[in-house]
Amino acid sequence: MTLAAGEKAPRFTLPSETGPVSLDSLLGERAVVLFFYPKDDSPGCTAEACSFRDRYDAFVEAGAEVVGISPDSAESHAHFSGKHALRVKLLSDAGGKVAALYGVSKTLGLFPGRATFVIDRQGTIRHVYVSQLQFRRHTSEALDAVRKLGPSG
Repeated sequence: MTLAAGEKAPRFTLPSETGPVSLDSLLGERAVVLFFYPKDDSPGCTAEACSFRDRYDAFVEAGAEVVGISPDSAESHAHFSGKHALRVKLLSDAGGKVAALYGVSKTLGLFPGRATFVIDRQGTIRHVYVSQLQFRRHTSEALDAVRKLGPSG
């Protein structure tokens, strides 16, 4: 079952193209938007990632860091990021252990799921949006939630 607003965000450390990234290293100064997505370079995932890219400055202005997580390798993320000029951090969750910690359900029991979590500076989940098909809505849902947190969010 997907974690809900009000629950503590599970801590993790995952590889990225520039080295390990932990949730703890991201919290404190900024809120964190975690978006779990199924696969680099698939049409829906590209639309979602590019939507976060296009609104990245708005997230920064609102006080948030945006991080994408999928089962793809750090090397795949580097290619995906370069191809689409992504500005968000992309982390590799091979085996889906972190997705499971957050309760991100697989689609049809086979494919990695799609869910977005807004986590405040203290590590509490403040907003959750789950939809496999509403790719771009993840961005607007998350940005609205970050803005509602305010400057101390």
